[in-house]
Amino acid sequence: MFSKPKKHSVSEAPPEIKEIYHRYSDEGGIMTASHLRSFLIEVQKEEKITEEETQAIIDHRDLNLESFFKFLFGDNNPPLLPSTEVHQDMSLPLSHYYIFTGHNSYLTGNQLSSDCSDAPIIEALQRGVRVIELDIWPNDSKDDVDVLHGMTLTTPVALIKCLLSIKEYAFVASEYPVVITLEDHLTPDLQAKVAQMVTQTFGDILFCPTSETLKDFPHLIHLKKGLSSQPSRLRSSLKLKKKRKRRNHRRESL
Repeated sequence: MFSKPKKHSVSEAPPEIKEIYHRYSDEGGIMTASHLRSFLIEVQKEEKITEEETQAIIDHRDLNLESFFKFLFGDNNPPLLPSTEVHQDMSLPLSHYYIFTGHNSYLTGNQLSSDCSDAPIIEALQRGVRVIELDIWPNDSKDDVDVLHGMTLTTPVALIKCLLSIKEYAFVASEYPVVITLEDHLTPDLQAKVAQMVTQTFGDILFCPTSETLKDFPHLIHLKKGLSSQPSRLRSSLKLKKKRKRRNHRRESL
């Protein structure tokens, strides 16, 4: 049989909290701002908090056990640190992390009739989004590439405009890599054009695998301020285009 855990009243601290309080208070059972700061640094890992900030948190008053317990669950002690600084281990492969991902990143509104623009992409990158999705389609004249939500009334935006904005704003909020997912609705000729467009726009910051298959994802720390594009078939379409030209040349020379 299982017994229900003992419920504590709002003002009654459980044994674990009492133990921490007595560890960080003085012999008289009072926790000063200095004691509280030690607790915040050593237990809650708020290593940059100052004495003045700690004084402000408790309104320049010492804490007893009851007020310390209330502080722990109050608005002045949120469950997540307000700091945006990275505090996790960032040396593992990319597959070990949850990634802040966008969907239809180019839409200014609904998926049926809104405008497509680079403005939502810029806003997403400024908020720290690390995956940008672009749906790429042939333009009306079939000689260039637009970004739009296909088979709808959304108005297109040129792919090159989106790529240039991504390059400019990719690392405003974070130095960690940006992944561009390309939902590809293109002909082979336009795929090759996009491959050239991507490589020319991003240059050295574009992550290019050294082999056709990766045994492991690259480590995140090695991808700082880098971009990766998917799908990889854009890369292979560029190779395919070159092979076709060579075959045509052979036919002409025979």
